[in-house]
Amino acid sequence: MFTLRRIETSTQEIKKSRFLAIAGPIEDESSARAFLAAHSAPAANHNCWAWRLGQSYRFSDDGEPSGTAGKPILAAIDGQKLDRVAVLVTRWFGGILLGSGGLMRAYGGTAALCLKTAERIELVDRQGATVACDFSDLALIKARLASRGVTVTTESFTDTGAVLTIEMRKDLVDDVLALVTDLSRGKAIVSLEN
Repeated sequence: MFTLRRIETSTQEIKKSRFLAIAGPIEDESSARAFLAAHSAPAANHNCWAWRLGQSYRFSDDGEPSGTAGKPILAAIDGQKLDRVAVLVTRWFGGILLGSGGLMRAYGGTAALCLKTAERIELVDRQGATVACDFSDLALIKARLASRGVTVTTESFTDTGAVLTIEMRKDLVDDVLALVTDLSRGKAIVSLEN
């Protein structure tokens, strides 16, 4: 799964109606609401939107016929395999009716156009942990963790060694546990965060 690196926009004109798509990354439901409030155009005829956060999603047709705006925008998000993303498509009516099919293509197409050109970053589940080790093992453990892409977020010292707070990809947990055990000859204590 991927999310967007930053806010992106795209516009199209379809039968004299102007469509503006604004897409951006979100962290939770409140940030999705804040994103939509910040980018809605009160003077526009319709501000239709959709967002996805894992298994949670919401969408709105904002006065367009039911199912012709929000669902196609959500389908564009899902079709691009995106998560933690909100998309707002604003329409300024140009005087020509598009019909249900035309509205679905216009809203979904404008959202897809915006998302297709947006820069993405991969979403990776992370796992936190603490490693308590002796001074004699500290340098080697830190060097080998860094070579595996593990981040040391904090480091504190005790009378006999150090306690490292680390963050790693969830799929590396077993490898990192085995590595620390091997390097410290079983003396280091690793505790996974919930």
